[in-house]
Amino acid sequence: MTTLRRETRETTIRLEVSASGGDIDVTTDEPFLTHMVETLARYAGLGLTLEATGDLKHHLIEDVAIALGLAVAREVPTRAERYGWATVPMDDALVRAALDTGGRPWYEGRLPSPLYEHFLQSFAFNLGATLHVVVDRGRDRHHVVEAAIKATGLALRQALREGDRVFSTKGSVRLDWADEEE
Repeated sequence: MTTLRRETRETTIRLEVSASGGDIDVTTDEPFLTHMVETLARYAGLGLTLEATGDLKHHLIEDVAIALGLAVAREVPTRAERYGWATVPMDDALVRAALDTGGRPWYEGRLPSPLYEHFLQSFAFNLGATLHVVVDRGRDRHHVVEAAIKATGLALRQALREGDRVFSTKGSVRLDWADEEE
């Protein structure tokens, strides 16, 4: 389990995340953000406790994505399956997501909501993941965004699965965090 507290003049965020699952309890100042974070955690198979407050919707959404990405990055197993992909149909929407947790941050995708496009980009970059989101169709913004979050969650669930080997031609990439004891 990874615990993270992130505070700025604009936001205060406290979260605990576990890639091995558990309860999901999300509280933010923004109901749709709460719904999307709960959805991402459920579809990714994460255990998550998150409390977040902020001054502006944009700051809150961005900072939650940053904190969540940083925390999930600590949960990626050394022998993770690494790659994941999913297609989610939701009413009028059809959205695909493909993810690589191999430490090369990139985001490519267009959503009808710039705030949630930025959420996914901030999440991917702070997770150190490549994330591609393709909206095949959809008229309702809510459905498109939610399908994108669900597809990303399902792809993340696959990518975080423990494998039987390091899935890279480089071997494992060792990172030493300054706050961890040897």
